[in-house]
Formats: sequence, C-alpha cells, structure tokens
Amino acid sequence: MKSTAVFARVCNADLPIAVAGDGPFIIDAEGKRYLDACGGAAVSCLGHSNRAVLDAVKTQLDRIAYAHTSFFTSEPAEALAMKLASLAPGDISRVYFVSGGSEATESAIKLARQYFLETGEPERRHVIARWQSYHGNTLGALAAGGNRWRRTQFEPYLAPAMHHIAPCHYWRWGEAGESEEAYGRRVADELEARILELGPQSVAAFIAEPVVGATMGAVPAVPGYFKRIREICDRYGVLLILDEVMCGMGRTGTLFACEQDGIAPDILCIAKGLGAGIQPIGAMLCTDRIHDAIAAGSGFFQHGHTYLGHPTACAAGMAVIGEIEERGLLDNVRVMGARLQSGLEQAFGQHPNVGDIRGRGLFRGIELVADRDTKAPLDPADKVNVKLKKAAMAEGLMVYPMGGTVDGQAGDHVLIAPPYIVGEDEIDEIVARLSRAFARVLPAS
Repeated sequence: MKSTAVFARVCNADLPIAVAGDGPFIIDAEGKRYLDACGGAAVSCLGHSNRAVLDAVKTQLDRIAYAHTSFFTSEPAEALAMKLASLAPGDISRVYFVSGGSEATESAIKLARQYFLETGEPERRHVIARWQSYHGNTLGALAAGGNRWRRTQFEPYLAPAMHHIAPCHYWRWGEAGESEEAYGRRVADELEARILELGPQSVAAFIAEPVVGATMGAVPAVPGYFKRIREICDRYGVLLILDEVMCGMGRTGTLFACEQDGIAPDILCIAKGLGAGIQPIGAMLCTDRIHDAIAAGSGFFQHGHTYLGHPTACAAGMAVIGEIEERGLLDNVRVMGARLQSGLEQAFGQHPNVGDIRGRGLFRGIELVADRDTKAPLDPADKVNVKLKKAAMAEGLMVYPMGGTVDGQAGDHVLIAPPYIVGEDEIDEIVARLSRAFARVLPAS
C-alpha cells in the first residue's frame, strides 16, 4: 500500500494512479491502458482527451473562471441555458445550474415543495418515488431514493414525507402470462393507489429514472408505463420529476431519455454527461409554469449552492453539446448500442449465471443470477460484483458492477456505458475483455 492522506471511497484500497487519457482509454502511472466501458459512472461520454471541450474550458479560464450568481450571470450560463431550453422536451424552458446529480435532484424536490407553497397548496408535502431507484446521496435525494442498502444507516435522517412504490422491471417481476403492457399498467397504477392513500391534495411530486441505472442496471420501463404515470400525475395535480442524471444527455440514444417514452416531465434533472467529466456540472430544468409561480410570488427560490451557474463548467457543457451535435454522436450511440447488445447476447446469452441483458443505446446491463429458471440471485456473501470489477480491471477494462440489484441486498449486475465516440473494434474488445473477466469469476462450466 502506498502512503496517502486521501480519504478514499473504500478504505485501504490500493488503486492505480490515473495519469493520462487517450480517447476511450485511461492510462495509469505504470503505463497500463484501461478501456473505459463505463465512463466511470456513465460520466465520460466523450472519452478522456476531447480537445474541443478542453479548449473551451481553457478559453473560459482566460476570461473569467467564476462569478457568484447572487452578483452576476455569465455568457456561458446564458448560452447553455438557452441551448438546453431549446432542446428540452415538452414545455421545459428554464434551467437551474448546479454542480452534479445529487444537487439537481435535491433542487427538484425543494422546488416542487416551494411551488405548491407559492400557489396556495401548502398541504402538498409528500413525494413518491420507486424502490430500487437512486437519486443521489444528499439527504433529500437519498430519502427519495429507494435503494435500501444506501438508506439503512442514515434512516434516522431521512424525511418521512418520502414514499415508495414498486419499480418497473418486467423481466424480474412480471407475472406468468402477463404482457409487458399489462405489467406496466399494474405497477404504474400503484402510483394512483398511493396518491389516494396519502390524500390527493397532499402529494407534491413523483420522481423516477426513465432508465434505472446504478441500482438495477440499465432497466428501461416497459412501453406505456410512463404515459400512464403522466396521466396519473396530471389527474391529481402532482408534479412529475424525471431523474436523467445517469441516463440522459444522449446516453440512451436520444438527448433526453424520456423522448423514447413519448412524455415530458414538469421538472427534469441532468448531470454526468452534460460535462463529460471535464467539469462538474448538473442542471435542474422546469416549465415556465413552475418558474413563473415563484417569480410572481416570493420572487426567490429558497435554495442555492456556491457553484451555481459556474462559468467554466457551463462553457464545458456548451462544448459537450456541440460535440454531440456536430459529430452526429447520437447516431453512433444508437448504432454502437445495438452492436454492444448483440455482442453481449452472443457472448453471455447462454451463460448459466446471466439472467437478463437489457438497456438502451450505450447504456446496457447484465443481470446475474444463481439460477436462470427461477431467477434466484447469487449469494450476496460471495460479492460477485466486487470480484468482477477486479477481474475486469486486470483485463484492462472498466465496467460498473454493483450489488443489491433485486432488493438493495441481494442481486448482482454489470453496468456498461462506454463513451459515445466508441467504434466497432472497441465494442468488440469490450465484449472480449468482459468475457475473460467472467471466465475468471463465473466460469460457464
């Protein structure tokens, strides 16, 4: 173990030192190259050496790096807000910049509450989310999240105004003979039941990920699910918050993941891919209706962070969107995503410990099981996800294995989210290296 003063995520972890980036590769201090097939946490969507974004950051640094938003706005913030508003779905038209995903969802939850205070419905206080969701690690976001492992030790601090319904994961929880559409209607209707249980005039918002990322492993909703959710929210005056922190900004093949579900939210959260890992940035977007209620009332959103609208971060975000548009990267996400799905199915489709391979675009997940027929999860004590990550790193491959896929304790999956610049050879190499990692940990015979 090298000497360090860093308080690491995992104490006593002996991690390689990253010293350089080259497209989809990270290079460590020993010269080993790692093919980044997960973007860290689905962050580095343009790889690790994108010159256009780096130059945009350097140019902004030469102008002004930071100006506090209680005193100034900035050209990059104004430009990026206009760009995002022009691209956003539905009536989304206002943009509130933050530093990352947890801040974005925390801001959304607070905005939902303040909106109803400003419009004369102070009794609306409850927020409904889904089990096995993840919305961030700040306390409000963690309370909304539905991953029991992350919640347990902080339970005394979590707001009792947060409630949860079933996730939408047809492969695991669809009943025998039940169609995808019928299943989606059944689990979506849990939202209406919970609203009626709590009292329709007491519910402020429902929050969900269009494609569930870290806690379930790239699980999209079944067709029709979110349209039904949208109908229920509209019927009872509940705000719909969509968390696209991980699945948004092109990751699933459209700039906003909800486009593929044919709906638009009232509040939308993005981060990760917005800055491509080059600068920390996130954003909460909302409709004019919500913004104007604040403007016509107190005129002040009672919330804030030090780095709101950071000029350098906004310059990076603007350059990232420019790269996605000018290089036609959404097309590449769709084409390479299909190739990745096909390669994973060919390599792992008959593996005795692989139950499901799913996702959209360059956001794919492999759910691991002890038994394919019963879908029984692997024993959590075996820590297969930890072993797979270590084996993949030995093969020079970064993937994102996680545990607790089923209920926050049991279940393992591997999340794969390579950069949008990835090519055919690199997709094939991801599959090949992952196959070797599997052979080390879960030999097929």
